[in-house]
Amino acid sequence: MSTPDDVLISPILDRFRLTGRAALVTGAGQGIGRGFAHALASAGAAVTIVDLDKSKADVVAAEIASLGGRAHAVEANVTNEADIRRFVDETVQEFGRLDIAVNNAGINRNAAAEATTLEEWDLHQSVNLRAVFRSCQLEAEAMFPNGYGKIINTASMASLIVPHPQKQVAYNVAKAGVVALTKTLAAEWADRGIRVNCMSPGIIRTALIEGSEALRPLVKEWLAGIPAGRLGEVSDLQGGLVYLSSSVSDYMTGHNLIIEGGQTLW
Repeated sequence: MSTPDDVLISPILDRFRLTGRAALVTGAGQGIGRGFAHALASAGAAVTIVDLDKSKADVVAAEIASLGGRAHAVEANVTNEADIRRFVDETVQEFGRLDIAVNNAGINRNAAAEATTLEEWDLHQSVNLRAVFRSCQLEAEAMFPNGYGKIINTASMASLIVPHPQKQVAYNVAKAGVVALTKTLAAEWADRGIRVNCMSPGIIRTALIEGSEALRPLVKEWLAGIPAGRLGEVSDLQGGLVYLSSSVSDYMTGHNLIIEGGQTLW
């Protein structure tokens, strides 16, 4: 049996390794989710790649396999409970257990508050909040028998400030809900060995921004409000994700890890 001193003097980088762990990442076919899946696989975890587009999930799974990792691709819509059950069950069937669940899938369709329809509002809450809640429930259900698990939800700096000049009330409210959900589940499940945390990225440079005629013109204004002087890269988030997934963060739960280049400071 290890003692506190044994842990204190063990190689710190070894404690970040995820060898023998099984993980899943939703929205992992591109962008931030793809980066999260690669980070977990690089640290040693076997990873289920969950995405609405199976072809994209297959590509990421093949990338991981080509680098010597283990990956399994699943097509799923996170708003469909049967799909959530399936990607959790397939992870357990494929890898024998579920240790790490990253609920990353989300949408953001900008609209002024007065122009946001109830349909748009409901869609944002369904994908960005309701689906995260149900995913957490079913993921925890698979983790409880082992008395251990890490759940990491993707929130946003929009849970802390109102990003501008784009207008996105439905997104902002849903992401604030993700933070409150994370804290609540963390408090309820801590005594069962489940650690629930979330990450709030700032504006991350992805194909979704670079390929958007509406968003590209906003970059200059965004940069003026970021102390670090640049947009974030997906790689800026990977270390934090591995930290929250590893034993190094076993005493952390209910935390919102903010990685935004200082944008929420001004």
